[in-house]
Amino acid sequence: MSSFDDRERAEEARYAMDQQSQMRVTARRNKLLGLWAAGLMGVSGAEAEAYAKSVVVADLEEAGDGDVIRKILADLSAAGVTRTEAQVKEELARLLPVAREEIARDSKG
Repeated sequence: MSSFDDRERAEEARYAMDQQSQMRVTARRNKLLGLWAAGLMGVSGAEAEAYAKSVVVADLEEAGDGDVIRKILADLSAAGVTRTEAQVKEELARLLPVAREEIARDSKG
């Protein structure tokens, strides 16, 4: 029976690691999205980094990407930058593999 218990614990640990990894990838993707939006709004340097962090925090409001998309669209609109929800979603999709690669690279180094 201990062999079964060991496998079960290993599966649980692997699942927890996968969940944690996915959370890090999502946070990195959201940060990259924030930097993209900051660039569109003409913000750079430390201010862009701070804005990107605010996008990561915005993702904690609800499950899914809706909270991040709404924040980005509202902030872009307030800055006079026109983007559609579809364009923001495209950027999210484009940045996901970039974030995965960065997290994988960070994990190895």
